[in-house]
Amino acid sequence: MKLYRTTSGYIVEEHDRFYLPQKDHGRGEPWESLTTKDDLHGHLQRQIQDGDWIEGARPAVQDLQAPIGNQEVWAAGVTYYRSREARIQESKSAGGGDFYDRVYDAERPELFFKATPHRVVGPNGMVAIRNDSSWSVPEPELALLVSPTAKIIGYTIGNDMSSRSIEGENPLYLPQAKVYDRSCALGPCILVTPDPLPPSTEISLEIARRARSEFAATTTLASMKRDPVSLVEYLYRSSSFPAGCFLLTGTGIVPPDSFTLVPGDEIHIAITGIGTLVNTVG
Repeated sequence: MKLYRTTSGYIVEEHDRFYLPQKDHGRGEPWESLTTKDDLHGHLQRQIQDGDWIEGARPAVQDLQAPIGNQEVWAAGVTYYRSREARIQESKSAGGGDFYDRVYDAERPELFFKATPHRVVGPNGMVAIRNDSSWSVPEPELALLVSPTAKIIGYTIGNDMSSRSIEGENPLYLPQAKVYDRSCALGPCILVTPDPLPPSTEISLEIARRARSEFAATTTLASMKRDPVSLVEYLYRSSSFPAGCFLLTGTGIVPPDSFTLVPGDEIHIAITGIGTLVNTVG
């Protein structure tokens, strides 16, 4: 089951059929309330079965919005070996390479704040690169939708835009490398399922420049060292999330050191079972 947020409300896709709240129900309950339910999958199924929702049309691409309400967005780092390699290489001259090697092997994961809702763009929106960074890349990631009670209730695609030159200069500059306006993209929908995604789930990235592919790569969740449930457990230690949150689970795809994004680049991130998130660098 997929849940879309659009300019005219929200739409559920199930078995290639699309459902929306009946007109006399308005646009349905507030998005912020809907996406905090521990039993989101069952809740949506019951609404469809009870006739509260009626069949509609596939949402238009231009109407899709980022599937976020009041949630914060957090992120996990160095959860894939490829990410470990990249972080060590970029920060070696600053003496920080050992930090990433240690966190890859440590029991405690690296977790950091990524974005507030106003810094997040949706499908077909423009992500940004910092004007004080000489080396910027997208990071394709599986994003977890987590309820206030720390339950994973859905999945979406995340793009953790990153300024590698800033983080590489000094690991303490991580917030500046990661947190800025339009530094995060989410979408195109939330895959709502009570089941964990299989390790074979594929994540792919392609970056096009002037309609020509500049970089493409693929990985799977089997390459992720950390368990999503464990990441959530650490995130919720001594922290509360009344609106729930999104948690980006790290990247296993990093473009070569010779590559940096430029304005106009088109970023395509696809995850099996969820869809494709497309953004342009603006």
